[in-house]
Amino acid sequence: MNEMTEMLVCIKCRRGREVPETETRPGQYLFDRLSTMDAPEGVRIRPVECLQNCDFGCTVALRGGNRWTYVFANVDEMSHPEMILDGAARYHATADGLIPWRERPEHFKRNCVARIPPMETE
Repeated sequence: MNEMTEMLVCIKCRRGREVPETETRPGQYLFDRLSTMDAPEGVRIRPVECLQNCDFGCTVALRGGNRWTYVFANVDEMSHPEMILDGAARYHATADGLIPWRERPEHFKRNCVARIPPMETE
């Protein structure tokens, strides 16, 4: 059985534009939307302050266990929540975090910012 998968959602994201302090930032809106939806089994959605990808849309990361970590950008807080949850479920179903290319959501194929190898344990 796979260990828990964490989906990290940058709640400070402004999608590269100025957002008045009185308005909800796009990243916070994305997290809020995801939090009201049914997360895939084994996936925990967690807010983070900043993923340092400020000019490239909302950013999320998937990590867990001895798997590769992925960071995805250009996430739209309005139209992408279902796609993000689908991608998280596919990620969680893998032993190593490597979703076969043809099975990845299209957005994941084109908007991967980083792929980080798992820590090697001895």
